[in-house]
Amino acid sequence: MRIDLNCDLGETVDEQPTADDAAMFAQISSANIACGFHAGDADSMKASCDLAVQHGVAIGAHVSYLDTANFGRSDVDIDRATLIEHLVEQIETLTRIADAAGAVVRYVKPHGALYNRIARDAERADAVAEAVASCGPLPLMGLPESRIADAASDHGLSFYREAFVDRAYTAHGMLVPRGEPGALVSADAVAERAVAIVAERAVVAVTGERIRLDVDSLCVHGDTPGAVRMATEVRAALEASAITIASVAS
Repeated sequence: MRIDLNCDLGETVDEQPTADDAAMFAQISSANIACGFHAGDADSMKASCDLAVQHGVAIGAHVSYLDTANFGRSDVDIDRATLIEHLVEQIETLTRIADAAGAVVRYVKPHGALYNRIARDAERADAVAEAVASCGPLPLMGLPESRIADAASDHGLSFYREAFVDRAYTAHGMLVPRGEPGALVSADAVAERAVAIVAERAVVAVTGERIRLDVDSLCVHGDTPGAVRMATEVRAALEASAITIASVAS
C-alpha cells in the first residue's frame, strides 16, 4: 500500500508563521503552499519552496478567496471572472517563485471556505477547474465524490482524492464544519485513524456510521495544536503498517 501525506504550509500571518514549517516538511511528501490570498507572502512562498526542495517534497498551490482577515475560512460572494482571475494569479505567483527555487508546482489544492464550497457547488467548482485548466493544466486535490471531482473530470484534469486525519466527517462524506461539536479529532486518535483510512478505505462518521473513503492523500493541518507530533506519529504508524509514504504528484 502507498499513500501521500500532505500539509498546508507557508501560512504566515503578518509575517508570523502559524505552523512549525521546518519540522513539518521533514514528515510529509506533499506541501500545499499558501499563495498570499488567505495567508503567506513572497518571502514565505520562497522559504517553503526552498524547504520543499531540501526535503524532496512535492509542491501544491494552496489557493483561496482573497480573505486574509478571516484566513480564507469565510465564504465570499464573488463573480466567476474575478474568482478565475484570482486563482490564476495565485498559481502563477507560486509557479514563478518555485521555478526560481529549482522546483515545480505539481498540483492545486483550494483552501478553507473555497474548498468546502466547491465540494457541493457545481457552478463554483466549474470556475475553479476552468482556472486550473488554464495553468498547465495542473491536477486538483479535493474531497472524493464531490462537485470539484466532477468538474476536474469535465475539464480533463487529474484529481487527487484527499482525506483529513484530524477532521471529523458527516455521514455524507463531507467535513464537519469547524466550530461544530466533534469537528476536530483528538490528537491521540489521529495515527490509528490514518492507518484505518488507508488499510480499510473507510472512516467512522461523527454520527457513528462507517463510510467508504477511497483516497490518494492524507492531510494533517499544520496549524492544528500538536501538529508536528501528530504528523510524526501518523508517519510512524503508516510505515509500521507497511504503507509507503510518497507524493501522489511526483
